[in-house]
Amino acid sequence: RGETVSFGLNDERGGSADGVRVFAGPRWDPFIMDAPAALKTIATGKLAFTDPGAIYLDGKNVLSLVVEFDYAEVVDGVQLVGVVAETLTRGRLNVRIERVGRPEVKNLMLAPKQFDQVNRDLEIRDLYNMEDAFHLAEGYVGAYRARLNANLAFWDGLDGKIDWPVDGNGIHPLTELVLADYLVVDVTKPYADQGSFFEIERATREGRAHETCGGRAPNDDVMDTIFTLLVNAANGPVIRDGVDRATTPASHTFPYLAPPNPKPPEPPEHL
Repeated sequence: RGETVSFGLNDERGGSADGVRVFAGPRWDPFIMDAPAALKTIATGKLAFTDPGAIYLDGKNVLSLVVEFDYAEVVDGVQLVGVVAETLTRGRLNVRIERVGRPEVKNLMLAPKQFDQVNRDLEIRDLYNMEDAFHLAEGYVGAYRARLNANLAFWDGLDGKIDWPVDGNGIHPLTELVLADYLVVDVTKPYADQGSFFEIERATREGRAHETCGGRAPNDDVMDTIFTLLVNAANGPVIRDGVDRATTPASHTFPYLAPPNPKPPEPPEHL
């Protein structure tokens, strides 16, 4: 609506105005995934998760922006809200340089090139980052679809069976859903700490009414949900990466993310 919210860096009280509260500063990264095992799975063509696994660079700090708002004041009368986070350059011409809706779409579903028979030499993630999540431009959408059709089929075949058969044109059943790369939140449903991720989208595919608020809670082990959906369509055992919770989980009070780690791990040499 055009209002401005002023706040100080690292002020856990945040800045407030017109039903909106904002925090910015370094926080303990709550993300839950064994990234090296996921990359090894892609490289070898075999599920490489172990139990237990390890969260890559566990304890690292990330620059965080937390926005809390009263939906009755900001989106009153709306039930379903699409949520995406973006980083844009400042100035007259705003260039989108990063965006995220659902986690790891770019790294696990768009990054691998070796399965794509159409655009095998194309690094597609930077192009994808520049797109408006709600209005993909026509120029590269065919390339995104080709990459997703190939990579989603790869993930589906990891358990030795096909749960997501492609159609006669090689279109994977999840491609269009993945391209709609934003979280869907039902603001009329109560918050759920576990189990709401992708529930609205799955309910829509299955022709039933959704039961949760959807979205993505910080402490929800959403990567297990993603791996299970991709590999066996949630019709088999849970595909676990061996890590189920962050070392320091998020809280239920503003600014939600845990305070920064005073002794974060040193980044590896390649970062």
